[in-house]
Amino acid sequence: MKIALGVTGGIAAYKAAEIARRLQERNLGVQVIMTKAAQEFVRPLTFAALTGEKVITEMFAERDSNATLDSSVEHIGVAQAIDALLVAPATAATLARFAHGLAEDFLSTLYLATTAPVVVAPAMNVNMWRHQATQANLRTLRARGVTVVAPGEGYLACGMTGEGRLAETDAIVAAVLARIAQRDDLKGERLLISAGPTYEPIDPVRFLGNRSSGKMGYALAEAALRRGARVTLVSGPTALTAPAVEEFVTVETSAEMREALLGRFGNASITIMTAAVSDFAPAEVARQKITRAGGLTLELRPTADILAELASRRAPGQLLVGFAAETQNAEENARAKLERKHLDAIVLNDVSRPGLGFGSDRNAGEIITADATTMIAEMSKLEMAECVLDAVVKLRARQQTPKVTA
Repeated sequence: MKIALGVTGGIAAYKAAEIARRLQERNLGVQVIMTKAAQEFVRPLTFAALTGEKVITEMFAERDSNATLDSSVEHIGVAQAIDALLVAPATAATLARFAHGLAEDFLSTLYLATTAPVVVAPAMNVNMWRHQATQANLRTLRARGVTVVAPGEGYLACGMTGEGRLAETDAIVAAVLARIAQRDDLKGERLLISAGPTYEPIDPVRFLGNRSSGKMGYALAEAALRRGARVTLVSGPTALTAPAVEEFVTVETSAEMREALLGRFGNASITIMTAAVSDFAPAEVARQKITRAGGLTLELRPTADILAELASRRAPGQLLVGFAAETQNAEENARAKLERKHLDAIVLNDVSRPGLGFGSDRNAGEIITADATTMIAEMSKLEMAECVLDAVVKLRARQQTPKVTA
């Protein structure tokens, strides 16, 4: 396995040499990329001697006669070859480039080109760390799935005291190892994920719907891809761009959602139902637009309970996870749904909390199984997706562990 180690311009750059050595001790190859500013603190020769690899210092360096890649596309070759990108130290400027997608040098271009997990370990002056712009950039990166190893607190090279010291080497290396291990823990699994709302037509213009944005389901699909799964995403109407899943199916009504899921459920080893499917639909759909005159009375009929139907059809070994959006008696209602529908787990969202749930980029909740409840603090939906998949991996491991009988 190979790690790209980005070294940026700060006094902590010298600590990257120890990080490279520690990664090598774990039998990981290390490809160092240095920014121009980093070379003012440490010479490339240091890293070349440690790693036995050419240190990349420029976007368009002269081509080595023995090189297999032209330097103009080297960033693509490196992006495809690495198992993780670690940037340590990561300056405020580097974080800003990553957050805003500015491909200004080899390192920032590599960040945009790679699909490997990314870990950053910031180091900077305390005021730069606390600045609103830096914190906003960190929130953006975390929302995209970047692992941030927070800096320590203490005496800084600038003479000030506070947050900003590069995290300890052990913590940085552990974060990289965790992301690598996580990357393939769903390899061989076929995930079926539903997302978004359903729209139930009233007439050719109007419909009954809900506030679901689909962001949670799309985040789960993206996170599952990163962990090696083959993913089918069945989505109701959203404004989102789908990740590069194996199959992407768009539906509109609850009936279409049911048909799409039932038709693919048999091939899935894990199904996660995040879609907010309408519980009711108009009993009749008007062929023409209903006018305002005289008001409107709707007769509603219940829609099919897709999650319960999936549970009734599942084969041994299939995992089924549901979501519960609640506004009152949240945990009680979610646990009842877990038991009633015979699910392996249910993810509870209290959507009455302001700024969370439907339409938001952030979420919080609980993962409930038959014998445990795991609290999820407020975080980005992509981070929460990782928590949900961690729980799924544990359920799968428990399911595959042979039972010992006396």
